[in-house]
Amino acid sequence: MTTEAPTPDHDVPPRAQWPQPPPETPAGEAITDIALTTFRLNARLMDAAQEMAAAGGITAAWWQVLGGVLDQPRTLADIGRVMGMSRQGVRRVADLLVQHGLAEYTPNPAHRRAKLLTCTEAGYWAIRRIALVQHPWADRIGSQFDLDDLRAALATMQRLVAVLEADAPD
Repeated sequence: MTTEAPTPDHDVPPRAQWPQPPPETPAGEAITDIALTTFRLNARLMDAAQEMAAAGGITAAWWQVLGGVLDQPRTLADIGRVMGMSRQGVRRVADLLVQHGLAEYTPNPAHRRAKLLTCTEAGYWAIRRIALVQHPWADRIGSQFDLDDLRAALATMQRLVAVLEADAPD
């Protein structure tokens, strides 16, 4: 999947000549509704993430990339896979994190050219400061739902991600 904007097709036929899309099945309609709701949910979550990240003195994008290396150093491509970002997007943020002393590049014993990004103490400290506001936020939002419903939603989302990743062209 490319992250570049598509080139508009300026040869637009008259509407009367447009092909009709096939009708959606009920499951197809549900997936479309889930996608549209996910766009809206993502916007709200990113707004909240940006606000919480400020508690650590960083941005939501910086938090996202640091989140990909909190448990272990990873290559930029691996961070992209774990966090759902392009490798190029990860590189831009990782370079900023390194410039600001929140992460560092370390040698990768498995691959000479693909260095590992590693969180520094300053990076861990930024994440700890975010956790001080994120945990109460998550508890407050989570308390408005039944725990089994939240777990079922998570399982469904994880399955959707797996199906979409399996369906994506390489």
